[in-house]
Amino acid sequence: MAETHVLFVEDDDVIREATQLALERDGFTVTAMPDGLSGLEAFRANRPDIALLDVMLPGMDGVSLCRRIRDESTVPVIMLSARADSIDVVLGLEAGADDYVTKPFDGSVLMARIRAVLRRFGHAGGPGAGDGGREEAAEGGLLAFGDLEVDTEGMEVRRAGVPVALTPTEMRLLLEFSTAPGTVLSRDKLLERVWDYGWGGDTRVVDVHVQRLRTKIGQDRIETVRGFGYKLKG
Repeated sequence: MAETHVLFVEDDDVIREATQLALERDGFTVTAMPDGLSGLEAFRANRPDIALLDVMLPGMDGVSLCRRIRDESTVPVIMLSARADSIDVVLGLEAGADDYVTKPFDGSVLMARIRAVLRRFGHAGGPGAGDGGREEAAEGGLLAFGDLEVDTEGMEVRRAGVPVALTPTEMRLLLEFSTAPGTVLSRDKLLERVWDYGWGGDTRVVDVHVQRLRTKIGQDRIETVRGFGYKLKG
């Protein structure tokens, strides 16, 4: 992790400084900013490997900042929210965030989430691609589902011949579905396989990402099996 660059945007001085020190002790390079506008400038100037964004920020809130970052990049984004049941969590995920951590957070939990996100982004074509992936995805080649084509080697998706831009998290989610078409995958199983959760997580993360994926590959492509999970129509 020595060369991993983290953009951390947090308006609380105590949290920002303490978290920056903890991240640096763990070997990360950190650019810390106190508000959304300076965070966006720092993102454009430094192109970090991952962004940690507080939801409540002055000037430009974290959800808006996440949306601006997602318009320009597929860099992983983790939102920091003060309330687990806040609508801000869902808004952040809908804006393109890959995960979230509830404040106050334990430092070890934050580090685990960061490493989990970086591992799956490496699998999806970033630094270290090819490590830790499922063999089916690495060896499957071209999979077709009607007008949807999934190239599991080139990590590309086309719909009716037109390229579909997916974030690495969306790509991993689609790989799970496309390598087991017709199989119902529970939310807990998807949290384990896609988000690398070794513990119970918030299934809203799965639901929002499935909805985002549907808007890109077709609303009727992924079916909800009430009480069980989701499946890709074969």
